[in-house]
Amino acid sequence: MANELEQAVLHKAQSWLDGNYDAETKARVKYLMENDMKELVESFYKDLEFGTGGLRGIMGVGSNRMNVYTVGAATQGLANYLKKNFAGERIRVAIGHDSRNNSRMFSERVADIFASNGFDVFLFDALRPTPELSFAIRELKCHSGVVVTASHNPKEYNGYKAYWTDGAQVTAPHDKNIIDEVAKITDIDMILTGKNPENITILGEEFDEIYLNKVHELSLSPECVAKHSDMKIVYTPIHGSGVRLVPASLKKFGFKNVLLVPEQAVVDGDFPTVESPNPEERKTMSMAIDMAAREGADLVLATDPDADRIGVALRNKQGEYVLLNGNQTLALIMSYQLTRWAELGKLDGKQYVVKTIVTSQMANAVADHFGVKCYDCLTGFKYIAKIIRENEGVAKYIGGGEESFGYLAGDYVRDKDAVSACSLAAEAAAWARETMGLTLFEWLQELYVKYGFFREGLVSVVRKGKEGAEEIQRMMVGFRENPPKAIVGSTVVKINDFLSSETLDVATGAKTPIVEEKSNVLQWFTEDGTIVSVRPSGTEPKIKFYFGVKAPLASVADYDRVQAELDAKIEGIKKDLKLV
Repeated sequence: MANELEQAVLHKAQSWLDGNYDAETKARVKYLMENDMKELVESFYKDLEFGTGGLRGIMGVGSNRMNVYTVGAATQGLANYLKKNFAGERIRVAIGHDSRNNSRMFSERVADIFASNGFDVFLFDALRPTPELSFAIRELKCHSGVVVTASHNPKEYNGYKAYWTDGAQVTAPHDKNIIDEVAKITDIDMILTGKNPENITILGEEFDEIYLNKVHELSLSPECVAKHSDMKIVYTPIHGSGVRLVPASLKKFGFKNVLLVPEQAVVDGDFPTVESPNPEERKTMSMAIDMAAREGADLVLATDPDADRIGVALRNKQGEYVLLNGNQTLALIMSYQLTRWAELGKLDGKQYVVKTIVTSQMANAVADHFGVKCYDCLTGFKYIAKIIRENEGVAKYIGGGEESFGYLAGDYVRDKDAVSACSLAAEAAAWARETMGLTLFEWLQELYVKYGFFREGLVSVVRKGKEGAEEIQRMMVGFRENPPKAIVGSTVVKINDFLSSETLDVATGAKTPIVEEKSNVLQWFTEDGTIVSVRPSGTEPKIKFYFGVKAPLASVADYDRVQAELDAKIEGIKKDLKLV
């Protein structure tokens, strides 16, 4: 079998040597054929899949790698679908990219292909946050858009996300239809290039101002910011696209004392100061936290390379900086927005918030308190955008997000937006200090007393390559065939299977339908309120386990004790599921 695979790979690689590819690419393919069969197999054993979110993969030569040819095929397929879908219209598209190696080259290739297909193209002059690309699609009345980014993945990765008319990532039926069109691009000579460069309009700083003004409209407490404009904020863009716009937004909100981590304010696709440019990780945030400790900063903010994810660290009573998880950041920003909307008399029962099924139930508790509807949707911001789209003209979206450090306030963007989230987190800190004399961390503790202490955990099991993908699939089959009967001593009473679209009542065997798109996700609910969700990642070679536990918190004095108890419970769940 291995020999058959190698023969098929060699045949495919030879087609690249014989085809209309550039000399450098051919030389690299030839080198791999002669010297590195393992890498050749990984590079050619399949075509890089244009999934429902677009492309994401390791950069390099070959059909299973991110390069100008796989990006080109994806773009031509998308262009062909747009021509079919919007027949007779002059098609408009917007293109953005982050700081990753080759991102500019890929985005220029995308622009060239769209222009060659006769489209009007709006290309940013340099790197920009992903949310600004989403905004541009809406503002410039585009039919589609592309952002070249691999988000917070390691430096060897890049990616390609496709967007629709509303500025959201593509959803059904367009996602599947685009995939079908991309699959038809079987020869690079089918890709149109080198025509109509005059169709490309470059977007510069004047467009940034339009976006930043829109972000500023979210401000709810300008008078509190005015009183605490000197609040010390440390910010790191982690070598990415937030470097200019996050400080500019904070300044527009009124904050005058924003310190950038100088080493990480350098735009660099190698991300030289971190192992991984992911603000979810403490070690990625360590340089910013160390600087905050030296400066005595009130707040630490970070964004990932394409500035759609936000990292927040807050100082506790002991003077230590606590890195919030995405659930905590969401709970804080959402609580702040809803509290201020209520105080300003803006809640009339026609507002709503959104979270994903793997995100903390605390969001539901906060929304319930304010009489605001909270939607739960599948993981992925495009599903939050879908709910916003379905509610247009009916109800007003306030905010929402997901546990993976993504939040969106306001509906003028349709993807997670760390630029606005950073500004709102800072404004919430100024408001809490002015109105309650509390730090943001102290206010979070008070919220736990009010709503219950919700605590979450996450384990990502990485399985790389072809064998890894197969192993992840086997794990999901095993969980479906033999689900746990109890978790840390508490009986499993309910199972949600989003692939079969059924909820199972374990005691009675009764099944009820789940009205959602099918997705390879399992959830187990126990008698004591524990929730475990299992989901293979759609963008990375890993399977994720999400844990949600809860306990009452009588007072802030009990915080450390109850947190330790909940953390011990999460560790118990990991042991039960043999994840440690």
